[in-house]
Amino acid sequence: MRIRRASNRVAAFLAVPILSATLVLAGCSSTTAPPSGAGSIGTSNDINPHPVSDLRDGGNLRLALSAFPANFNTLSNDGNDAEIAAVVRPMMPRSFVSDAAGRLSVDHNYFTDIALTNTNPQQVTYTINPKAVWSDGTPITWEDIASQANAMSGRDPSFLIALTYGFDRVAKVERGIDDRQAIITFSKPYAEWKGQFAGNSMLYPKSVTANPESFNHSLRDNITLTSGPFVITSIDRGQNRITLGRNPRWWGAKPKLDNITFSVLDDSARVPALQNNEIDAVGLGTIDEVKTAQETPGIAVRRAPATQWSAITFNGAPGSILADPKLRVAISKAIDRQGIATAIQNGLINDPKPLNNHIYLAGQDGYRDNSAPVAFDPQAAAKQLDELGWKLNGSVREKDGRKLEIRDVMYNSVTWVQIAQIVQANLAAVGVKLNIETKPGAGYFTDVIQPGNFDIAQFSWVGDAFPLGSIFQVYGYNPNDLQGNYGRIGSPQLNDLIEKTVSELDPKKAIDLANQVDRAVFAEGHSLPLMQSPGNVGVRANLANFGATGLASLDYTTIGFLK
Repeated sequence: MRIRRASNRVAAFLAVPILSATLVLAGCSSTTAPPSGAGSIGTSNDINPHPVSDLRDGGNLRLALSAFPANFNTLSNDGNDAEIAAVVRPMMPRSFVSDAAGRLSVDHNYFTDIALTNTNPQQVTYTINPKAVWSDGTPITWEDIASQANAMSGRDPSFLIALTYGFDRVAKVERGIDDRQAIITFSKPYAEWKGQFAGNSMLYPKSVTANPESFNHSLRDNITLTSGPFVITSIDRGQNRITLGRNPRWWGAKPKLDNITFSVLDDSARVPALQNNEIDAVGLGTIDEVKTAQETPGIAVRRAPATQWSAITFNGAPGSILADPKLRVAISKAIDRQGIATAIQNGLINDPKPLNNHIYLAGQDGYRDNSAPVAFDPQAAAKQLDELGWKLNGSVREKDGRKLEIRDVMYNSVTWVQIAQIVQANLAAVGVKLNIETKPGAGYFTDVIQPGNFDIAQFSWVGDAFPLGSIFQVYGYNPNDLQGNYGRIGSPQLNDLIEKTVSELDPKKAIDLANQVDRAVFAEGHSLPLMQSPGNVGVRANLANFGATGLASLDYTTIGFLK
């Protein structure tokens, strides 16, 4: 699955920070070497593991957000955000959890069993833990699963969903042996069925998913009916703070923490807040930030290659200046992604490389370099621009009296601007003028990206152990249901290939098909993946079972401070 991120770092509560980096690396030497690694995932995590007997009872884990949630419904288009998921995940049910290697197991807090019980037609049976209840004491039942499947099916476009999570392929959801069992029958196969209530997706109560009004609007200001070890105890917009406390109706292991507090902080304020003992964890992306964390008493730097990556998205909507795929590909060839990776990540990982796949991350089974159509070649880019009729007039190309001048929109952080400046210099060399526009975190997606108010846009994606579950969300095209395809780019042929891929239940065949999709995405100039996050996190040294998780799920009941 994919979930977007405006800022260049996710909330540290996810424990896997988005890329945060700086262009100027000279003069950043330190006697303490920063962590480094190959940048692949699925091998390890670094969370300071301890048995709960080593932890003191109580404490407040303090974390940062870039803005208040636009919608606490992470299934909605407005709520499809990694920071919002970080707030919500300790409070909502999920079907599977993952270890550092991406191996899945049923989350027995919520389900006693989840099984593929038939393949023709495909059926999955969910047996709900009889102890599992919502925070008002009502039981979690098959009706909650059925209601969410209906809302996420895409059949009613009034539900403003972020993506279907494969529920568009569900024929029906039926009651099993009792109210605590749901049987999902698919109309056509779905490869990532384990991710329907896992990863970046969670189960919501039927009161939220019952109709479009409640789905779209009922969780805009708060989330009240939850089911997890924590609940929201206060939302203080005056203090820019959200506080979670223990759920008195939680039936599982008692959390060690009393509270988890999220405070809205500007990007530039986060590392100083860590230094000043105002927050307990933050993503680190620059050598300076790593050095600062290492030199701060009581702070440890933890690292495991992360599941986030930065990207450039093109706006190919009809009538836009980049509507022509050939123009997008030519511009892509003028952007030096290797140069960006080298400048940004030198010293943070060994041998920095750009990410060369839209679907799989480096280290995941299935990762292939499919980026040949956009290989950096300024001379070829200039030639293609000439052939497309964009001729140099002074320093900027023109065609039919229109200058080749494009707007690059991004969240207002130093890192994004520095990356944009590299791109700006690359494009100026071939006669393309790039104007850099920064936006605040609040409303970045709802007011800027979703309406398509950009020519190119910079933001990050956060992935999980279910890479095929989101490829139609981002790379499929339906003009009446954009989901995560903010650039409005695609074709019926690509849609058909995506459909074939997500229908393939043989994992090896699915990987081959997914890479065919990726090659097609590169060839149409849909977007440019830039870099995968190296995964450095600055964490209070006495904080256990929290840090750089890699592919692993956090257990919110075992996070705490050492005695």
